[in-house]
Amino acid sequence: MMNDLLRKEPKTIIDVRETWEYEQEHFPGAVNIPLTLVPLRLSEIRDMPKPILLYCRSGNRSGMAASMLRNAGIDEAYNAGGLYDLQSISKN
Repeated sequence: MMNDLLRKEPKTIIDVRETWEYEQEHFPGAVNIPLTLVPLRLSEIRDMPKPILLYCRSGNRSGMAASMLRNAGIDEAYNAGGLYDLQSISKN
């Protein structure tokens, strides 16, 4: 399923790691919105192209962010796991 979502256009990929983590390495085209800022940027995220794929280092923070978005009524929010998971999926 994640492979299909990753190929879909349009879509939004959000990196919910801290800015310093994003600056070290990130998925091409990803927008950096650290987990702590997700609740403050809900209206902006709501307007982004769907589906919304969220990732972090291990999948924990992105899982929390996906839950926040779904609880806010953004149904097409998906936990894409960790950065390396997402990079691995994108190569298939």
